[in-house]
Amino acid sequence: MKRGEKTVRNCSCALAVLLTVLVTTAFAGETAPEPADYRTENYRAPVPATLKGAKVVTTDETIALWKDKSAVFVDVLPHDPKPANLPAGTIWREKVREDIPGSIWLANVGYGIINKETEAYFRKGLKSRLGDDTKRKVLFYCMANCWMSWNAAKRAVEWGYKSVLWYPLGTDGWTAAKQPTQKNEPF
Repeated sequence: MKRGEKTVRNCSCALAVLLTVLVTTAFAGETAPEPADYRTENYRAPVPATLKGAKVVTTDETIALWKDKSAVFVDVLPHDPKPANLPAGTIWREKVREDIPGSIWLANVGYGIINKETEAYFRKGLKSRLGDDTKRKVLFYCMANCWMSWNAAKRAVEWGYKSVLWYPLGTDGWTAAKQPTQKNEPF
């Protein structure tokens, strides 16, 4: 290897390390104190570092859980469906959701207050993957600094699920770690 090639390779490695540190720092950022109840506003804001009754998992732990298929992955990012009363000729572009492969997308279940229909949808979605097994690992995520996943995981704990995992970096942390994604549709 020539001297110039070695310098370029060292610079590339240093740049990759620096980028990883910057991304991790940006996602880690500030945290909020853990509230006693659900978050009901400003859902895209710093989240707590803890969730009573659940285990908070890192990106490395999430990757390991995904690779060995030892947890059910639940995305709770909200979804805006096409409005029924959209004027004729209006172009509607559905937002594409790139998820952690194999996840179930239970859209809109992470709001602080949910109605009975949303609660029934949430319970049905969990049952579709977990059956009646409340001890099986279930991992909730959304995006970085998204209270939706915190709220959904908290709700699962309150419903009696015993192995609730919360991945606060969500798909932002997943993609920053260069992990695969797949297009998903709400359940």
